[in-house]
Amino acid sequence: MQKILVTPRSVTRHGHPSLKRLEAAGFEVVFCRPGELPSDEELRRLLPGCVGYVAGVEPIRAKVLESTQGLKVISRNGTGVDAIDMESAKRLGIQVLRAQGANARGVAELTMGLILALARSVTACDRAMKTGKWERSSGFELEEKTLGLVGCGRVGRLVTGFALAFGMRVISHDPIAEWENAPEGFSFAELDDVFRRSDVLSLHCPPASDGKALLDREVIERLKPGVLVINTARGGLIDPDAMLQALEKRQVAGLGLDAFEEEPPNDRRLVEHPRVIATPHIGGYTSQSIDRAMDVAVDNLLQALSVA
Repeated sequence: MQKILVTPRSVTRHGHPSLKRLEAAGFEVVFCRPGELPSDEELRRLLPGCVGYVAGVEPIRAKVLESTQGLKVISRNGTGVDAIDMESAKRLGIQVLRAQGANARGVAELTMGLILALARSVTACDRAMKTGKWERSSGFELEEKTLGLVGCGRVGRLVTGFALAFGMRVISHDPIAEWENAPEGFSFAELDDVFRRSDVLSLHCPPASDGKALLDREVIERLKPGVLVINTARGGLIDPDAMLQALEKRQVAGLGLDAFEEEPPNDRRLVEHPRVIATPHIGGYTSQSIDRAMDVAVDNLLQALSVA
């Protein structure tokens, strides 16, 4: 019986109905440790003999791919493939498929939640209340504020709709995306304009191919003083040292983080900062997003293996 490895943390912890379709197609489903990202060593142990791999956000490096025997398809239960060594996959003839847009709404809604929580100091007020203190923090309303988006794919467009409903102006930089009949209140802009004009800056783009942070010290210094920054995309987009300095100087008034270079993060300086709201990569961790992503990932896998 041919095997399929399944590693997304939500699925290895709780299971998912879509896996029954793999079993019905005659595959044996194997799992990594429940609820944990698999290590290189675990992947090298589990992948030999697998023809398919439903992958989460774990790094899939060249040495892992080179250790496989007969792997034909990696099917991501999400959009990003930057954790996969794509050159090695291509060289080895391993097809890589993505669940395009399956978790977009979950990520977009979390983005808006982080914006609201930072604008109104929700978590700081909650912490104070829980310690018996009555400390009110003045916030600001979103109406007439400018939301800048770096990246305007499915997530960015959903965030745009939410923000416009709050009366915000939205500007976005995306070197690829076009948007016919874009809504009133939205416009594309040069990247530097987005950095300089945004009251709230939200990142919805992949990391640079050279690994350089998008928000490094130089860029952060160009941001509008008192800006809120949201990153629900990739941890490597922000230079942590530069961001810490900006938070201390209040160049950046608040930071919302749902993505980290290491998960869980060993560097906890940003996570523990009082003006940072950090969540453990929950953007796509809704029942609806999980269902959509797994259904698409399994569909893609079965189609690629010609058993759909």
